[in-house]
Amino acid sequence: MNELKNSKTVLIDKNPGRNAQTYGIARELNTDLDLIHEPSIGVVGNKGDSQCYIGVERKVKKIHQSLRDRIGKNPGEIMMRLVQPEYTIATSDGIRNGTKEMRYSLIGREVTNDSLCEHLSASGLEGTIAVVACDKPPVGTLSAILEHNRPAIMMSDGTIRPGRDSVSKEPLDIISSFQIAGSDDEELKKRISCESCPGYGSCGGMFTYNTMQTFIGVIGMQPLHMVSPPSDDPRRLEVFPNELINFLDNMIKKNITPREIVTRDSLRNAIIVSMAIGGSTNVMLHSPEIARASGFANFYKDIMSLEEFNHLSEKVVPVIIDARPFGKYSMFDIDEQGGVQVIVKELLDAGLLNGDTLTCTGESLSQQIESLKTSSPDGKVIYPIQNPFKDTGGLRILEGNLSPDKSSILKLAGVEGGLENNVFKGKAKIFDGEQSLLYALDRYPEKFNNFDMVVVRYEGPVGGPGMPEMLDSTSRITTLCREKNIVVGLMTDGRFSGGSVGLVIGHVGPEAAIGGPIGLLEEGDDITVDLNKNEINCEQFKNIDVFNERKFKWKKIVQENNGSHPSIGDANTRLLYRMRSLAVSAVDGAGMHPNRKVWVNDPRKSEKSNFKPQNKFRI
Repeated sequence: MNELKNSKTVLIDKNPGRNAQTYGIARELNTDLDLIHEPSIGVVGNKGDSQCYIGVERKVKKIHQSLRDRIGKNPGEIMMRLVQPEYTIATSDGIRNGTKEMRYSLIGREVTNDSLCEHLSASGLEGTIAVVACDKPPVGTLSAILEHNRPAIMMSDGTIRPGRDSVSKEPLDIISSFQIAGSDDEELKKRISCESCPGYGSCGGMFTYNTMQTFIGVIGMQPLHMVSPPSDDPRRLEVFPNELINFLDNMIKKNITPREIVTRDSLRNAIIVSMAIGGSTNVMLHSPEIARASGFANFYKDIMSLEEFNHLSEKVVPVIIDARPFGKYSMFDIDEQGGVQVIVKELLDAGLLNGDTLTCTGESLSQQIESLKTSSPDGKVIYPIQNPFKDTGGLRILEGNLSPDKSSILKLAGVEGGLENNVFKGKAKIFDGEQSLLYALDRYPEKFNNFDMVVVRYEGPVGGPGMPEMLDSTSRITTLCREKNIVVGLMTDGRFSGGSVGLVIGHVGPEAAIGGPIGLLEEGDDITVDLNKNEINCEQFKNIDVFNERKFKWKKIVQENNGSHPSIGDANTRLLYRMRSLAVSAVDGAGMHPNRKVWVNDPRKSEKSNFKPQNKFRI
């Protein structure tokens, strides 16, 4: 067994002053006083103000109790110092979508990272179990765990069960409510709102939460069988706590650290699975952040190039689930058909994933799939890869003269129309800020025409600040398009919910607030989205004189406004101001970093392996 590194911290040495509190804590937690000088172990959880987080505390308490029962000096017991549970705080996306407060959503990832970095490091935790909920806090939690780099394991709190419309008997979720926000039928809106979110747990479709939980499972930091069960599934209180403790105990004994698990190949595995599940566009904000915390400064250089990403999504990796928001079923249904491990096994067997990557169970990915006795696809919820639900992967990254950062992201799995021969051509309809778009959709829906390309700008990491997602806007546009049988696209330097569908393109960079081309667009400009070239272009910008003239006009406005564009959002709290001052580009994860330069602790060299993902059914 490898020796524990950094196990004897200042906190738990022989200093009588520090010992006074640690003895007191041990007495209150009913653990052996002699263990206060041993390495620390504890549980953390994500808390917030929505149904997403309601189930977290009871799971944290149960795991803490189970840990306490396992702590001791007898053979088979865990000789460690138990610390009290700690919680992070976050806001609810669902409640705040379409409001200015949505600016705090992505910032919640950063706040979670900060608070847990303090707890993990200041407590000297040598073993951590994290219960995570919603979608940004889990990424912040994982980033903190990777930076701390001591044995740790994660568990999803679980999803909410689907609701059901009492009239139509159709299944419902929170997206169902957003998609009728523009309706004049007040009775319908109240009924669907009341019936969409029964019980508790995080969003149930293949939105951002379940995309990231699947991602975290595939990279190896969460046991795969703990991803898909609902939050109220009895296994989460009766079975999983002791399993987590057993896995963590093994990691501690073998000194298996998070950075040994989260590697180039495990990250590549997770991206490929994200394509195959038609995952949220937010995965391309979160995966660079996770890679950074694991020591890789540049996702597209160190992990997967833009060219390879698009090649895999276009030619190699199909979508193999029929799931909301682009399909019919929820994560609850996926669990009933064997869980996400079925998806992973299908991709492994096809040759798309490297099965040798290490996981938190102490097994390789392939070994974990085998030990779970994973079943085959049912063909209705989870499809076999040789007969997929959609032929191409769910995500596509775009470049072009509107996206010189090569950051723009399209959820192809959610596109409902508008692409003739993989090309969209439309006219720019400009809105500086989401609120102006929502006002127009509410008051003047008749002014939106077929093949409009709605442009929402000054909502990026700096401009928002905070890069809010636009579920309210995209849901209203989707409803409008269905009612009028038209196609309206939307592009933004902000981002989208995993529940968004339609021809929507986010993360356009550089963002408008720092002078990106999206800020130079004018009403009626010709916009072309070409998925044959994976580009998004403004035809007017092909004339360099036009581009330079508009750039000059934009700079003049900024100069006359004391160095910032008047359309940027208010930064009226210290936290929002920090985001404005420190946010890096979406292509680097849109996090807060010193001087807007990506910070990496203990950088790792780019790794290479001999494994190349292939789909044996498309050779």
